Amino acid sequence: MPDIPAADQRRLRRRPAEVSGGPPPVRLLCEAVTGRPRPHLTTVFRAVRGWFPFDFEWAGWKFAPFPAAGLAAGAMTELLIIKPSSLGDIVHGLQVAASLKAQVRHLRISWVVREIFAPIVRACTAVDEVFIFERGGGAKGFLRLVRELRRRRYDWVFDFQGLLRTGLLTARVQADRKVGRSDAREFSGVFYTERVPLPPEGRRSHALEILLQFCPVLGAKPELAGSLQFREVENLKLSFADARGGGRPIVMFVDSRRAEKCWGGFKQLTELILREDRNRKVVWAGSGYVHDRGAFPPAQFANVTGNTSLVSLPALIRRADWVIANDSGPMHLAAAMGVRVLGIFGPTDPRLFGPFPPDRPGNVVVQAPVGDLKLLSAKDVYARFQRARARFA
Repeated sequence: MPDIPAADQRRLRRRPAEVSGGPPPVRLLCEAVTGRPRPHLTTVFRAVRGWFPFDFEWAGWKFAPFPAAGLAAGAMTELLIIKPSSLGDIVHGLQVAASLKAQVRHLRISWVVREIFAPIVRACTAVDEVFIFERGGGAKGFLRLVRELRRRRYDWVFDFQGLLRTGLLTARVQADRKVGRSDAREFSGVFYTERVPLPPEGRRSHALEILLQFCPVLGAKPELAGSLQFREVENLKLSFADARGGGRPIVMFVDSRRAEKCWGGFKQLTELILREDRNRKVVWAGSGYVHDRGAFPPAQFANVTGNTSLVSLPALIRRADWVIANDSGPMHLAAAMGVRVLGIFGPTDPRLFGPFPPDRPGNVVVQAPVGDLKLLSAKDVYARFQRARARFA
């Protein structure tokens, strides 16, 4: 990339322009662009001219994408994945990371994630380093993250989120190639050097299939490979989940991030399951507390809603015989870990957001009539659960 034209250099020496005045949004944007407080205009221009996925020239300045980078044989490839939220989407991203680790040698993966979801990403064996995205940190928190990321140069950046804030973050990372989604929103696509195509079914593809399209960028197949594994947690006590005789429990995640995705029949479903088998143990889990009103005997039931941490979540799910859940992050985590799961769906489409892969016998879904969970009875869910369990009897 050529230096600044001589005429522009002379003008700047005579009158060095500094972005220190003007409206606060302008100053903050320039700081976000350059990673420096009170940047000179020359610094701003140098920062933005590598953002564009095409070449053009304006007023003597050449704007061009970053040069292509090859994967040197035997060299460690540095990949940064930006996926701050939400839990279900992060689980899908972790599955892609595990698949890349299984197919690409000498790959080191760093991850940008919100602080609330950081424990699950740190625990994943496919991720080597974690950076915290402070959603409530404002401009200062964003600039602090930018400075932290710019201490290293990456070979690749994958923006799995595809929103303006993650696009801006992608732009500021020092990387040879910056890759984003074809369906990116909020004009974040202008910050990428390339975009991955959608699967053959386009936007009607499963959410995980869309993220798997990043794999061919590194020479890997767009399919799940390897397994999603998590580091062991010391001194983790989960004996409360054991049934009589050491049987494995049915773990129910009775809440969801969105109210319209929360089914209200878990109490009745628990009654039906425990009435059928006196030796069965049911565990309610989740981040938000749900009162059981003392309806079930302690020998058959445990309620850890409101007290289920992301640190213990993989171990609890691994212990389960079945997981029954709303359309939620724990449902996706159970499917990713190979645990048998029954997903309860209302307005969302299980073909796009259900347990993956949908043809696995242990991935079962039940959808409410016309997408309204109020019309789905506990007896209907129990009957579907009985039919699913019969396959493994």
